[in-house]
Amino acid sequence: MGAEPVVALTTTDLTVGGMTCAACVKRVEKKLEKLDGVSATVNLATGRARVSHPPDIGPDELVATVEKAGYTAALPEPPKKERREEAGDGESEGARQERDRLLITASLALPVLVLSMVPALQFRDWQWLCFALAAPVAVWGAWPFHARAVRGLRHSAATMDTLVSLGVVASFTWSAYALFLGGAGEPGMRMPFSLVPSASDGVADIYLEAAVGVPLFVLAGRFLEARARNGTGAALRSLARLAAKEVAVREGDSEHLVPIEELGVGQVFVVRPGERIATDGEVTQGSSAVDLSLVTGETEPVEVGPGSAVVGGAVNAGGLLLVRATAVGADTQLARITRLVTEAQAGKAKAQRLADSVAGVFVPVVLALAVTVLGFWLGAGADPQAAITACVAVLVVACPCALGLATPTALMAATGRGAQLGVLVTGPQALEGLQHLDAVVLDKTGTLTSGHMSVARITAVPDGLGRDAVLRLAGSVERGSEHPLGRAIAAFARRESGTRLPEVEEFRALPGRGVRGRVEGRLVGVLAPDDDLPTGLSVDEAAAHTPVLVYVDGVAEALIEVGDVVRPGSYRAVDRLRRLGVRPVLATGDREAPARAVAASLGIDEVHARCTPEDKAALVGDLQAQGHRVAVIGDGVNDAAALAGADLGIAMGTGSDVAIGAADVTLVRADIEALADAVRLGRRTLRTIRANLAWAFGYNVVTVPLAMVGLLNPMVAAAAMSVSSVLVVANSLRLRGWQPTSAPVARRRTR
Repeated sequence: MGAEPVVALTTTDLTVGGMTCAACVKRVEKKLEKLDGVSATVNLATGRARVSHPPDIGPDELVATVEKAGYTAALPEPPKKERREEAGDGESEGARQERDRLLITASLALPVLVLSMVPALQFRDWQWLCFALAAPVAVWGAWPFHARAVRGLRHSAATMDTLVSLGVVASFTWSAYALFLGGAGEPGMRMPFSLVPSASDGVADIYLEAAVGVPLFVLAGRFLEARARNGTGAALRSLARLAAKEVAVREGDSEHLVPIEELGVGQVFVVRPGERIATDGEVTQGSSAVDLSLVTGETEPVEVGPGSAVVGGAVNAGGLLLVRATAVGADTQLARITRLVTEAQAGKAKAQRLADSVAGVFVPVVLALAVTVLGFWLGAGADPQAAITACVAVLVVACPCALGLATPTALMAATGRGAQLGVLVTGPQALEGLQHLDAVVLDKTGTLTSGHMSVARITAVPDGLGRDAVLRLAGSVERGSEHPLGRAIAAFARRESGTRLPEVEEFRALPGRGVRGRVEGRLVGVLAPDDDLPTGLSVDEAAAHTPVLVYVDGVAEALIEVGDVVRPGSYRAVDRLRRLGVRPVLATGDREAPARAVAASLGIDEVHARCTPEDKAALVGDLQAQGHRVAVIGDGVNDAAALAGADLGIAMGTGSDVAIGAADVTLVRADIEALADAVRLGRRTLRTIRANLAWAFGYNVVTVPLAMVGLLNPMVAAAAMSVSSVLVVANSLRLRGWQPTSAPVARRRTR
């Protein structure tokens, strides 16, 4: 028999409404995964479901499946400007409704709480005033909980809302019984308040403070929780706001505004000082400094001119620029960053999967415990109101919400903060990989070095024309050269002088030697040096640079060394990795001399030169066989196999699409020091997630037994339950302010 054909899966994102706790998340996932070939990951914090499914299962069937589980579902709105604005208005209206419900509930509930908790203020018939104020709270204020509980009941599901609804109904119903039938409605009745329930003196106590306190504290907790969760997604929304809405397109001598959606590849648009660059492109005219801090985390402005690549979303901090669009829409770097951050926030860490499994049975277990507690207390001959108090406290204090929020809120905050720092992770698995990392294979060209030829050092003859004058003359002659060395010298001279270089006459290329020409009446030659260098000039042999001598009117005036220079910050990055317990290994396809030179300058002891893509992949396998958790960082197609085979693949954002596609982490900014930041951010995030889960589990382990033995007042239980979720989200929010403080750097090695 032949092998069954492999069916390519399709990924669909759904917006899911009505989820309030981890039990809801587990229920939606289970319903979707009952469909053949479907796997789903649901995120409570974002309200999104990512579903992988066979092509024969359409989005409509997925939406219908979620709705059958008792929740709402829809496909995300198209990313058009009008749609984004409408969605924003709808969210604001929903937030206002929640705030209004909370304020009205608080105004009605606070007098009830004060009168119930301060016996000295209890006047004649105070209990009937409290009953009148509590009734709308128990019905209207708690209506969202009642409605979701009933909806879940229709679908044979029990969630956090079921617990809250039952707690409110039980407290209010018992209080009504006590007032009308239990003697608590008599004029002059006084009720002492205690945080721990006490025995009855023959008159049934009323629990109106619990009937109003439960919805009040839960509404307040969820409002604060929603505000905090909104904060964890602030970085993603700030990325979305970087996208321009209109762009000034230049056609000939005319200029007109068009919506950004109508801009096409190849069109030239205008970027004035202070404006945001509309999309990725190449500067065709003008020069300026570009602020990339909001896009890639680069702190210093980058100088750009004709031929320079620019990123959409960056701010033009200097002069007028004309830019030719090279990518638009979903193909831009900003769109790719936003997409990677969004996808990362949909994942789950291993610990969260355990929490979700627990949450799937949490609510039914709590309901069973509440019924058991009620039956046990009544069977033991306890006072009915004590039994009901313990039962209600168990219902109200249990909190699966914190379990569901432990991972997604931390991920949202961490991935958003990482994006601000120029570090993009594909999900929690990448963060877990960063945490356990202990070896990293580093590519040289384009990773530790700039990846293009540049002037590394200029040594001028003492008492000669001087460095700047010689560089200006050499750059003028090299303008006519097509050799990479000549282009590097000419480009460096243009940047250094800041003005137009003079014209060259009588230009002549000398094959194997260099170039010669006349500049401003002086004969200038840029030639390969002989074995004996003029006095005062020497070549840094260890650096493996290519040297050229500059002659002016037959006199040697300077030595220029050209090579692939080490990136700023590479030494600091390697040093920080070593301090974090990560072993650096250099693997490059380059020659032995430049590889050894770069390794020596960065303090890397293990070097593998002339590596083919297969050699790099084999090196990764060897390190893994030695027990190392290996990361590979690279930027080219030749790094893709090693990136894919490593425990963690890290790509430079300036590298090839193949390398980025094979990586788990992308360093958007050119600074390799972001790798150390990524490792520390990953470790900090996993610590935060573990702390959240420890709190979520520990809280329930402690409070539920206290409620079962009657040591928790239902109102106190409601407050504790609300605070537990808020604390989890607040702990995650601390990641938004995480700073990549660096350790002191050891003294750089000298050769």
